[in-house]
Amino acid sequence: MLGVDEYGDDTGTVFRDVITLALGGFCAAVFLLVPHIHPRAELTKAAIDPPGSAIIEVRWPDEMDADIDLWVRAPEEAPVGYSNKGGRTFNLLRDDRGHYDDPTELNYEVSFSRGLPAGEYVVNLHFYGLALGLGSKVEQVPATVVVSTRSSSTGAVSRQFTENVTLERVGEEVTALRFQIDDNGEIVKGSLNHLPKPLRESESRW
Repeated sequence: MLGVDEYGDDTGTVFRDVITLALGGFCAAVFLLVPHIHPRAELTKAAIDPPGSAIIEVRWPDEMDADIDLWVRAPEEAPVGYSNKGGRTFNLLRDDRGHYDDPTELNYEVSFSRGLPAGEYVVNLHFYGLALGLGSKVEQVPATVVVSTRSSSTGAVSRQFTENVTLERVGEEVTALRFQIDDNGEIVKGSLNHLPKPLRESESRW
């Protein structure tokens, strides 16, 4: 009989059966694991997407050792900036002080919001200072403010406004932009303006 030697030993057939079963079990395990690989990829992508319903960023030249502060205010709330890093709606991620205590030369600050309550939003920049030893020497600092919002239905982030601002002296506070959000969490068309509205000075009064 095939698979049985002259002594009646059928171990060769048993060995092949065991190998076949093991291979089949391995293939079944891989088949069961495949559907779980894709969600992990989605999780990784979500982890690198910026959080928040609104993302407000400011960048200024990396080679300039200048301390520029981002201040934002949601409707009927205290302004959020370096001395008040968290509110009900906004949080300041980092107070960038130029090159001081910074492992990189990236000059960047960002605030994220949780939700978008209806009302007026204000975004200001404050020229806090230059590098130690430069004192109050006047040196213009160009900065770019970007406002992005996240769609509540798709989760996609889209840029809404980009404003270029030049800060001309230490201590100066400039209103980069103001805009309105409606009850649906959408930007009101035509609401963008640049009328000055101090935030840093008013923060202590809330």
